[in-house]
Amino acid sequence: MTEITPRFDRREALALTFSAAALAAAPGAASAAVKAVAATPAKRFSGLLAQFAEELLKLAPATATSLGLDSGPRLALKSQWGDGSPAGDAKWAGQVKSMLARLGTVNRATLSPADQIRYDTVKHAATMGVAGTKWKFGGAASGWGGGTAPYPVTQQDGAVTAVPEFLNSQHQIKNRADAEAYVARVAGFARLLDQETAKILDQGSLAIAPPSFIVSNALGQLKGYRQTPVGEQKIVNSIVERTGKAGIVGNWGPRVSKLVEAMVYPALERQIAALSLTSAHGSDVAGVHRLPDGEAYYQWALRLGTTTTQTAAEIHAIGLEQNKAIQSRMDAILKAQGMTQGSVGERVLALTRDPAQVYPDTDAGREALIGYCNEQVAKIRKLMPQLTHLDMKAPLVIKRVPVDIQAGASLGYMNFASLDGSRPAIYYINLKSTSLWPKYQLTTLTAHEGLPGHTWQGAYLAEKHAEIPLISSLMGFNAFIEGWALYSEQLCDESGLYKDDPFGQIGYLQAQQFRACRLVVDTGIHAMKWTREQAIRFLVENTGRGENAMTSEIDRYSVSPGQACGYKMGHNELLRQRDRAKAALGDRFALAGFNDAVVRTGGVPLTVLATAIDQYIAGAKG
Repeated sequence: MTEITPRFDRREALALTFSAAALAAAPGAASAAVKAVAATPAKRFSGLLAQFAEELLKLAPATATSLGLDSGPRLALKSQWGDGSPAGDAKWAGQVKSMLARLGTVNRATLSPADQIRYDTVKHAATMGVAGTKWKFGGAASGWGGGTAPYPVTQQDGAVTAVPEFLNSQHQIKNRADAEAYVARVAGFARLLDQETAKILDQGSLAIAPPSFIVSNALGQLKGYRQTPVGEQKIVNSIVERTGKAGIVGNWGPRVSKLVEAMVYPALERQIAALSLTSAHGSDVAGVHRLPDGEAYYQWALRLGTTTTQTAAEIHAIGLEQNKAIQSRMDAILKAQGMTQGSVGERVLALTRDPAQVYPDTDAGREALIGYCNEQVAKIRKLMPQLTHLDMKAPLVIKRVPVDIQAGASLGYMNFASLDGSRPAIYYINLKSTSLWPKYQLTTLTAHEGLPGHTWQGAYLAEKHAEIPLISSLMGFNAFIEGWALYSEQLCDESGLYKDDPFGQIGYLQAQQFRACRLVVDTGIHAMKWTREQAIRFLVENTGRGENAMTSEIDRYSVSPGQACGYKMGHNELLRQRDRAKAALGDRFALAGFNDAVVRTGGVPLTVLATAIDQYIAGAKG
């Protein structure tokens, strides 16, 4: 249930391009090119990857901020957003095509084994980006970033859902220049809204709009944000509080308030009007098969989400089979706890509704829930030495999803730590109602979002960034990221975390089963024309999770086709590669060594993972 930081960066990366021609015009570029000719293949390739990274950071200034790279020579990026206009989109498409063409000049055979993996990884990302230029929705940036967002504004996509929390939690304010950059970005917030509005109207002219139930939710969020008094907006209070603590004197509050009142709110009103107007084109059909060339689009989205070439029918069948197998394990544990009546789903639903499993739906209850999650992080940290030999601190903060976006946000997601160490990883948990997260589910959620899941994998990119090219932090392979997090949940079970906690183990197995069910419902709604209600019913009946939570999940899959399939497909491939390594190495196999080999890739498509494990096996054999 995770969305990594690029949930916003993918969108704004559609915006601004930094072409090869512009780079070549930079001072010193000619002399650098001459030096590159005389360099070794390794140095030339390293230089090319570094060039790609700088281009991409200029495409997506928010990414530079997220990674803590918006200082020094990149300081100008701190006050910018991307250009989401049609011209900006076209330049981004040209960028991925340029990257693919430049990769074509590299002789892969001359590269080291590690660089061959990097070559294949970047080529896959650029290829998917180019393929995404075919449609008026999705797009090149989605292909590069590893996730699809067919519509510019939904309950989970768009500037309103992203900008305020981004500015509050990721835009650092240490001095006056940082505060001025914040003010500039508030002004730019209005431009982002208008660029999204233009896309809404453009799609509307082609009878493309989100499903009606998505529009209803999104409009509620937009109107709620507009109706909030300026003085109560986080975007205003954040800069006032932080400049006050830092002793940065200035009329920051009045300046930002004026921008919100005079620029942001009018742009938001225009967006509300546009979304209301084009909602006439919407329907209650959840799947993207209803869109122009929608079936082909879903095939692309499914490949993007899973980094495999398996078909929707194949993935659907895998989900059904694995759901049954996991339910069998759950059945045995439930019976051992005296829960014998009804289906597995019915018994787990009864556990979900057990008052003893639900924290009070109050601020104090929410604090206690987050406190429990922090306790689980501490327990898992004690297990880490047997799971990894990487020496990392992996700092982590657990926060509730901001109230102003919780109605449409995912139930849980992660923002990776910045590369410069200025910001830890942030694990967000949606606490619109504490009933969304009964206690027995929290440990495995924490393993997924925290340790040894997303936080650990992201910590390698941050704490060991000197060992890997910067571009590894600018690519997002959904199946790898989510597959690792799901595999991490299993590592905790295998390490005995649930030895004395049978209901916690039910929570772990339910999470695994839930991901198997995602394979069924994502392919169901997008390829097999399931209704929203049919998909919700399948999840509730099979997983035992509440209807409100499962409605939120299906709505998420409706606007992120293919993404939900990456979790279990990635997990399956990691287990397949682990079994292969065990068979090849026998007594030489070491769990920590395998795990570290996976994390050290920095994140790769599943089609490339086997090459990395081949190298691990060869190294372990000596």
